[in-house]
Amino acid sequence: MIHPAIRQRTEEAEENLSPHASKSRLSQGRLKWEAPCPIRTDFQRDRDRIIHSNAFRRLKHKTQVFIAPISDHYVTRLTHTLEVSQVARTISRALNFNEDLTEAIALGHDLGHTPFGHVGEDVLNEFCPDGFRHNEQSLRVVDLLEKDGQGLNLTWEVRDGILNHSKSQIDILGEGWGKVGTIEGLVVKMADIVAYINHDASDAIRAGIIAENDLPDSVARILGHSSSQRTNTLVCDIISHSLATIDDTKVEKPTIGMSPHILKAANSLREFLFDRVYNPSLANEETERARETLRLLYSYFLTHEEELPNEYTLREDNIERKVTDYVAGMTDQYALRIAEEISRRKTIAS
Repeated sequence: MIHPAIRQRTEEAEENLSPHASKSRLSQGRLKWEAPCPIRTDFQRDRDRIIHSNAFRRLKHKTQVFIAPISDHYVTRLTHTLEVSQVARTISRALNFNEDLTEAIALGHDLGHTPFGHVGEDVLNEFCPDGFRHNEQSLRVVDLLEKDGQGLNLTWEVRDGILNHSKSQIDILGEGWGKVGTIEGLVVKMADIVAYINHDASDAIRAGIIAENDLPDSVARILGHSSSQRTNTLVCDIISHSLATIDDTKVEKPTIGMSPHILKAANSLREFLFDRVYNPSLANEETERARETLRLLYSYFLTHEEELPNEYTLREDNIERKVTDYVAGMTDQYALRIAEEISRRKTIAS
């Protein structure tokens, strides 16, 4: 039998973290009580549950921005998640925060994303009576949908970070940025921004939508001339700027932020991507195909509940909620395949 002293040693080591860091032994707990693991802390256990979940595996076949790219090197929802985790862990380690909690939040933050990236989110938001937001769906995945409706039973700290990571389309650190319950959740929220404004710019250049010299002058001059340079500049600035608030004894609660000139350049890059990449990408042929695919799937399963997989029919949710959960969980490839089968059956029937 493994002695619980192994876990306790890790929990004791967490006492050397920043006083602002979350401590696993002080977690606000799970939705349902569980006996602690003898080896892993609660946050380490959450990380492992997320990695071994079906929703995490499906991320490898979900679009980040570019639908059905020809090259193998475009970012997927899974590689985005791993980049967020790497950036967030680097920041947390430098600031002496809880790296295990940071990693768990980062790995779980996008589990509720739809197929076909934000196009899928827009379509489901249009159809679902209560609206659709991927951060809320991510929480629903870990609370209710995984493990045949049992959920992963994660700690409050991980669940809070997953729910509150999203920023909508507001400026970085702008009005309406939102609150997160832990300092590690704030780190992940910032790391998400760092990851996507850099890898999405690289993918847009790879796709020929923009050229490197199209980026605003301030972006290249202040952040750097390559994705790696820009990432390094942003991460180093977040660490140095945040350290200043942590070391300031007059500040009761530190913030995770950027220095003004770096923040301005980062927002310029983000605005540029919306103007030149994200918004124009919503009008191309592949995007329209994705929209039609999801509209077909949603409308079809609303009237064919008996064809939903068992795990979606056992709960007492309304039919719209069941269909939303099913469609949101699909990968791009699976959604296209099911839509083709439905269309073929309709053609034969007619």
